[in-house]
Amino acid sequence: MFTPVSMRSANTYRSVGLETAVTGASPHQLVGLLFDALQQSLAVAKGAILSGDISAKSRAIGRVVRILEEGLKAGLDVNKGGELAANLRGLYDYCIFKTTEANMLNDAVLIDEVIRLIAPVADGWSQIRGEVVVQSYQS
Repeated sequence: MFTPVSMRSANTYRSVGLETAVTGASPHQLVGLLFDALQQSLAVAKGAILSGDISAKSRAIGRVVRILEEGLKAGLDVNKGGELAANLRGLYDYCIFKTTEANMLNDAVLIDEVIRLIAPVADGWSQIRGEVVVQSYQS
């Protein structure tokens, strides 16, 4: 099967854009990129469940779990972050469980629950950007 040139060009452009964003990103921006990718993957997973696209659902849910487990959860330091880091770890574990359950049951409502739980955390992360920049200059 052939992919149109415009589609290949768009995919290449996106890939290069993401690599550029990651290469020049601060640790705070990298976590922001993870939240963006997580929210996008959750939306894709929900759409795939609703449309019955099992292959797309599997890819999106796999990506959601990897972002939560290997990206967000792995970056937590309970020794430095204390109760907040422990609470986030618990939230990410719960979201992994619910996403896996949504995959098994083909239940978009469970994906909606994860979306509702992650949204305020992602929003809070983006709102502290100014504080992180100020602290960087003061250090």
